[in-house]
Amino acid sequence: MEQEVTLDLHELFNVLRKRAKLIFGTILFFVIFSIILSFFVLKPVYEAKVTVIIGKEEQNTEKRIDYNDIMMYQKLVKTYAGIAKSRTVVEKTIKDLNMNIDYEKFLDKLSVTPQPDTQIMDIKFQSKDPHEAMLTANKLTDIFLEESKRIYPTNTIQVMDYAVLPEKPVKPKKLLNIAIAFVIGVMVSLGLVFMLEYMDNTIKTENDVEKVLELPVIGIIPKYKE
Repeated sequence: MEQEVTLDLHELFNVLRKRAKLIFGTILFFVIFSIILSFFVLKPVYEAKVTVIIGKEEQNTEKRIDYNDIMMYQKLVKTYAGIAKSRTVVEKTIKDLNMNIDYEKFLDKLSVTPQPDTQIMDIKFQSKDPHEAMLTANKLTDIFLEESKRIYPTNTIQVMDYAVLPEKPVKPKKLLNIAIAFVIGVMVSLGLVFMLEYMDNTIKTENDVEKVLELPVIGIIPKYKE
């Protein structure tokens, strides 16, 4: 017959104390594994960012920009983001920089993100080489400007900030990885503890006798040491 075991707080504390070595060992394993992975295995990835702004039309430059103009350009920014990630722009960038990478893998490293409620767009490129990240982001931006001018000759795009050489990597996030490993270690260790306790059907105390056999304990034979 399947039996249900209910642990009160005192029993729970005893279980955790009894399995303390397993808990700490499991947590330590995950933390050390994360440290080795983050500091010695995973190579740092650098990110270079270019910021551009979608300007007003070259014609009617004396006309003030109203709310409708702003909304129009915010929608237009999404169109420009598509142009920046187009095969034409990407493959020309790859060719000019003589990069050994295909279009799909290039897109995995490229991020073109419009800033919410603005006419500003960020072009980011990630690479294990900080110089490559900077050069690629700037080259792609230049080609993107040329292609955009060809498609929308009346609109202007201005570069607010070209990419500079990134000094710190964006990946791996070492402290975050260690924190996640710690949490996973706690969850796994507790899972192992409760699984072992559930599978352990041995009788160790008088309370176990009463719970399992549903009989009162009438006497205990103590262990005698000479």
